[in-house]
Amino acid sequence: MTSSSDSADLLRILLSIVLPPLGVFLQEGIGTQFWINLLLTLLGYVPGLVHAIWIVARR
Repeated sequence: MTSSSDSADLLRILLSIVLPPLGVFLQEGIGTQFWINLLLTLLGYVPGLVHAIWIVARR
């Protein structure tokens, strides 16, 4: 991995902590994972946060 890739992942994780759907959007775009994350975030912040960090970290 390069330094720019690591810093981009770190930025996505930080944005996921602030607003989970934003981190998923930056990683996956507006697709199925984004809508799942939006629903999870609306149901509760913690499930949306866990899902967002999982999406960003699995790459």
